[in-house]
Amino acid sequence: MGNEKNGTKTGSNRAKAYQLILFPMNNGATNVYYILTMNFIAYYANGVLGLALMFATTMVTVMRLFDAVTDPIIGALIDRTSSRFGKFRPYMILGNGIMILSSLLLYFGTRIISADMAWLKYVCFVLFYALYVIGYTFQTACTRSGQTCLTNDPEQRPLFTVFNTVASLIGMGLIQFLAPIIAGKLGGYNSAAFFNVMIPMSVILSAVLTLLAVIGIWEKDRPEFFGVGGTKDKVKLKEYAAILKANKELQRLMVAGAGCKLAFSIATNMTVLCMLYGAMMGNYGGLYLPMMVVGYVFSVPFFLLTVRTSQKHGQKASLVRYTKLALVMYVGVLALLFLWKPEGAAFRLSLGPVNLYTILFVLFFGIGYGAYYATADMPIPMVADCSDYETYRSGNYIPGIMGTLFSLVDKLVSSLGSTIVGVALALIGIHVLPDGNTPYSEGMHGVVMVLFCVIPMTAWVATLIAMKGYTLTGERMREIQETNAKRKEGIAEGLTLEEAMEKWR
Repeated sequence: MGNEKNGTKTGSNRAKAYQLILFPMNNGATNVYYILTMNFIAYYANGVLGLALMFATTMVTVMRLFDAVTDPIIGALIDRTSSRFGKFRPYMILGNGIMILSSLLLYFGTRIISADMAWLKYVCFVLFYALYVIGYTFQTACTRSGQTCLTNDPEQRPLFTVFNTVASLIGMGLIQFLAPIIAGKLGGYNSAAFFNVMIPMSVILSAVLTLLAVIGIWEKDRPEFFGVGGTKDKVKLKEYAAILKANKELQRLMVAGAGCKLAFSIATNMTVLCMLYGAMMGNYGGLYLPMMVVGYVFSVPFFLLTVRTSQKHGQKASLVRYTKLALVMYVGVLALLFLWKPEGAAFRLSLGPVNLYTILFVLFFGIGYGAYYATADMPIPMVADCSDYETYRSGNYIPGIMGTLFSLVDKLVSSLGSTIVGVALALIGIHVLPDGNTPYSEGMHGVVMVLFCVIPMTAWVATLIAMKGYTLTGERMREIQETNAKRKEGIAEGLTLEEAMEKWR
């Protein structure tokens, strides 16, 4: 009836419950650093080191681009790795170790450089930041590629999205929750004291999550769970472009994933939220955390709905359905922001006393945020579908390059987030990143509407267009997994890879 020791059954590879829960902690571990760099590193560069604002915001984009460029190289390394410690675990541990070292150098080492050697601060900031990017890419590449050996069951794979989001909440969510509290007590996001607490706390949290993730994939990080077996020449770097060109499903998923990530990175950017809740609504301290809780509370039912939809109709159906809902709800959010006035309380968020404007905002924002937050990480398990499709199509088991080709475009687009925010601020004459205490200034209203609503809505439209031609539905993936399983059984019985692929097309 199958081999339950390693969580497998005839024709499928299933994960144990603890494996499904723990391995996504790898994403939580990297998201700790992701939120630090996307939301706070510009504050550190500008406020603590005294580097130019445009340099600080632009470097986030430049390094994100560098991150994207290194992705395929590291993906190729993962695909070519086969060691006694597995294919993925060495890169998870090495990546986290590099991020620990680079964070200590970046956030503490740069401070000891004297003020009269400003040029050296700029140089060291770039070098240490680049070192961090390499470590980040090592570890984050394993989240997308490692799940291919964790499970290929169409009923289990959608659960990865749920546990992946839980892991993100533990990592990224905890940092987002604690940051304003710590900043409020230690002088704001621009203070050195804020980073003195945040960095050690983040390093420890990420290391613990990495350890849990390593435990989660330990039993599955073995050759018997890699692809369909058989022998095939290692894919050369120059062949990756041809693979990407042939795999139309991955191309469409790249567009969808990039749209989701761009929407998320801009709409949740700390500077944007400071302008919205602080400068415009006049109560950053009283609104930021409650509104974040509202978003998470509304997300819970959508996580359950997305899993049920994915298991019944496939992950494509789930992504499209709830992205459409988010788009509709944010039309309401945009309309409410349009009605806001600098003076008067009728069109302003208020938690005491609560007005009609606040009730409508909470409903539109909560439902919209819940829907898109539940789908924000959905492209990650869909990458595993594209990887299995590539194995079905060509016989290649190359989860590393498949995951990093996806993340290359994902990062290229999402890297624009901080630069877009920085350019928008420069256009309205703001040269110091706003925090929760920054007063309202002319032009903020329009900038917030564009950054908080218009750009995310545009990204969701791109996602919906890309998904129209995506063919890896739930039924199609079941057919692909059955075919791959038959080929694997045939190879185990003595067929070559080419013979098995010819027999089961």
